[in-house]
Amino acid sequence: MRALPMAVSRGAVACATPAAAAAALPRRSMLLSTAAAGAALQSDPIRLMSTPKLKLRASAGAAQAAATSFSSNDEAFAWAKKDNRRLLHVVYRVGDIDRTIKFYTECLGMKLLRKRDIPEEKYTNAFLGYGPEETNFAIELTYNYGVDSYDVGAGFGHFGIATDDVGKTVELIRAKGGKVTREPGPVKGGKTVIAFIEDPDGYKFEILERPGTPEPLCQVMLRVDDLDRAISFYEKACGMKLLRKRDNPEYKYTVAMMGYGPEDQNAVLELTYNYGVTEYDKGNAYAQIAIGTDDVYKTAEVVKLSGGQVIREAGPLPGLGTKITAILDPDGWKSVFVDNIDFAKELE
Repeated sequence: MRALPMAVSRGAVACATPAAAAAALPRRSMLLSTAAAGAALQSDPIRLMSTPKLKLRASAGAAQAAATSFSSNDEAFAWAKKDNRRLLHVVYRVGDIDRTIKFYTECLGMKLLRKRDIPEEKYTNAFLGYGPEETNFAIELTYNYGVDSYDVGAGFGHFGIATDDVGKTVELIRAKGGKVTREPGPVKGGKTVIAFIEDPDGYKFEILERPGTPEPLCQVMLRVDDLDRAISFYEKACGMKLLRKRDNPEYKYTVAMMGYGPEDQNAVLELTYNYGVTEYDKGNAYAQIAIGTDDVYKTAEVVKLSGGQVIREAGPLPGLGTKITAILDPDGWKSVFVDNIDFAKELE
């Protein structure tokens, strides 16, 4: 059991990206790199709203379909619940990757786990977190050459970081030049002590008091326009559990925590519904969450049976062989499922 590590002392510090951590790195996580479509990122921000379902792509082949077909929807949803799944990492875009690495390592106490530059595809990505990717949730930053800013939008909410002492953590962040947007205090309508800070690209982090947590990087919050619909989708299509749901009529919002294990032990997805809001500007900064699975083919089939949208059919990535499938939830938020064995090989 451990608290949020704060690797530095107070006071102004100048530091470059740790060069040693970038040496002798494992192969790039190709998942990864859906976030790195440079030209596509120049398009207008996507709108988050109720949209008609996209036409699903054709099946990958009769033989594979036969091998993965379920006899009923109930059998499919039950399989998803039993599948070996966990949240692997969250992917988003930044305008200056060295600046962001410096902020996350100095102010938030994260470690640079690996970094890789791909000049032929004109992007760099870096993985950061509080423990090894084999067991812990991580952040994947993507920098696309020549793009120095993105629109975070209003649909994305925040990331969550748990710590033993919110007050002390905020003091350290402030001393390093971090931007504190909400001082420590009880959450609206609750008792948990929280604070909010903002990173150099405008992403918000909720610092919450949770002593002894094994997973400090603990939340990804996204806003949705129909909470019950979103909960049903993540339960059926993604095999998640509804860990808790809390309505706060005084402040006109409802939240639901979804995940694959207890909230105090694992990273979770926090879905937020604000009363009467059915449309959000999603911007072009946030990309997706990656989720591990034992079978991407069955996963894609379950998503289709649940009425979800498969935007990349299950199969191996060219040149690497890692098997993935990509989906959209009813609000247009993207998730990528990755074969567990293939992902482990990428980390070797």
